[in-house]
Amino acid sequence: MTTVADGAVDRWAGGVCPFEMGWRKLMMWIFIITDGLLFAGLLAASGYGRTMASVWPEQSGVFSIPFIAAMTFVLISSSATMASAVAAAHAGKTADVTRFVGLTIVGGLVFLGMQAYEWTHIIGEGATLTSNPWGDPLFGAYFFMITGFHGSHVLTGLIVLVSLLVRWTKGLSTSEGVELAGLYWHFVDLVWVFVFTCFYLI
Repeated sequence: MTTVADGAVDRWAGGVCPFEMGWRKLMMWIFIITDGLLFAGLLAASGYGRTMASVWPEQSGVFSIPFIAAMTFVLISSSATMASAVAAAHAGKTADVTRFVGLTIVGGLVFLGMQAYEWTHIIGEGATLTSNPWGDPLFGAYFFMITGFHGSHVLTGLIVLVSLLVRWTKGLSTSEGVELAGLYWHFVDLVWVFVFTCFYLI
């Protein structure tokens, strides 16, 4: 018991990483938590707007739910390939990391392409940030804000992954770098699951 107490006191003397992790991973977790709260606020606001609206569109009448489900499947699959890349990095399998990160990039690009197609369809129907043909104008505002904000996160993740892939092939990145990129990508995927559930399904 005394040894545990002494160890806890020693941590306050400095030189010890919080939660047994490096500062980069700690900063990534802080970012993920704060950004997750931002997405939660946006989804809560859209839920409140839907509750207060006199006419809120039925999702099945606006979106192709099977198409959105396919988008979700693509993004979740890319999360699986990213997890494989992290495992390969820790195992020292350089070629596998290159392959799995490349597959993750392909999945992210396919998702963004599908989202661009969805936006083109919705805009073609007459939806904007201030109006939409199906009812309450806030519907369009929340749709473009939430999906656009998430899409910007996917784009950022793709830039990170491309950079990681280049650095990894040159031997400039480490398994920790792959793990940090994986944390961010898993976060982006998890956020989309909540967006899909709360905005498209409920």
